[in-house]
Amino acid sequence: MSNNKKQVARKTLVNKKNNKTAFLVVGIIAVIIIAGIIIIKAVSGGNSATSSNGGDIKITKSDISETAKFYSYKVGSTKMEVVAVKASDGTIRTAFNTCQVCYNSGRGYYVQEGNEFVCQNCGNRFKIDQVEKEKNGCNPVPILDQNKTDDETTITISKDFLAQNKELFGNWKTR
Repeated sequence: MSNNKKQVARKTLVNKKNNKTAFLVVGIIAVIIIAGIIIIKAVSGGNSATSSNGGDIKITKSDISETAKFYSYKVGSTKMEVVAVKASDGTIRTAFNTCQVCYNSGRGYYVQEGNEFVCQNCGNRFKIDQVEKEKNGCNPVPILDQNKTDDETTITISKDFLAQNKELFGNWKTR
């Protein structure tokens, strides 16, 4: 075999190895991206509530812990959010994730820090044990017992009640 043919054969072999390596790298990157998407969905939207965005929200109580879960909901074009969290006495507390005072700012929503919620508009700190207990102040808008059904395993918040409160999220800027 001549030197030219040997060089061409060697280059062909190197190119095949490079192509295999490139395909392997692309495959690994694709797996990482897909895994990341699954993890993000599990953390942000994979909560234990079911809703068809237009139907009732159903929250499985056994899935609720001291770490708040935020449930997205949409009424028409209005994006809303409900929060469920377990208080230190073991009860499940629910509220709209918007502030009774700051809701109109669009940034009056809460982020959990330890055992408190922090208003992202004014910075007010609000104890988780006070969710659904405090009214008429800088705190999450409570969803009281008369506005939900609790069958011991599931909390259901009706689509009608959600629709009646969509104005609380009229200026809401999603997180």
